Amino acid sequence: MTRIALAQIVSGPDPARNLDLVAEQTAAAAAAGAGLVIFPEATMRCFGRSLAEVAEPLDGPWATRVREIAREAGITVAAGMFTPAGDGRVTNTLLITGPDGDARYDKVHLFDAFGFTESRTVAPGEDLVVTEAAGLRIGLAVCYDLRFPELFTRLADRGAQLIMVPASWGAGPGKLDQWRLLVRARALDSTTFVAACGQADPSTVGIEPVGTAPTGVGGSLVVGPDGAVIAEAGIGPELLIADLDPDTIGPVREQLPVLANRRLG
Repeated sequence: MTRIALAQIVSGPDPARNLDLVAEQTAAAAAAGAGLVIFPEATMRCFGRSLAEVAEPLDGPWATRVREIAREAGITVAAGMFTPAGDGRVTNTLLITGPDGDARYDKVHLFDAFGFTESRTVAPGEDLVVTEAAGLRIGLAVCYDLRFPELFTRLADRGAQLIMVPASWGAGPGKLDQWRLLVRARALDSTTFVAACGQADPSTVGIEPVGTAPTGVGGSLVVGPDGAVIAEAGIGPELLIADLDPDTIGPVREQLPVLANRRLG
């Protein structure tokens, strides 16, 4: 059994202040017995502000401080940040760091939808990533990736037991319902655990959204390989705790062998 935590926060424009949130919530997750804490996409800086002016390489001070926080707490931390892409844009990068070492994932599918064009300022990643942390094989995805089921089945093919999805989901009519539906569907597609950690709704802390930037709707949730919701947050800031038993994956796949039964792709 592995205990994980999802830190549903509202990140702001100041990367240093957001690091304070990472330290605070990581300490709380460790105190709750979690071996892994997942923060949202854009933990480094909220969308709607310049990303290039805060982007840093993975050996820069922001990521270095995240590593220190993970080391001090003795658990693995996953947090969304931005790294330079080399063409004037940035990459939307997920950093995973802890006792098992470092991994990174650069968001593959960019959010050019619902009136927002992420690709103007963000360059896409190309590689699928499965890493090991907290006793689990973990596949990595970010936000808009959630709408592409083949990514999740390919991560399952590579041995993922849990797929994490940090996000800063765009608001709008029906969007929270879509988020919940898609997380459950991707768990069923891949017959893995899916832990989807979104930014909290900024309005819950008195921040009204401006423009079309996706700044979060809350609703973080953890779903089992059978599609059942294990834990779910409200729309405000919250530390969500869930216990995962990877031994349940095998029996689910025996009953629902969708990965083995595929004939296309």
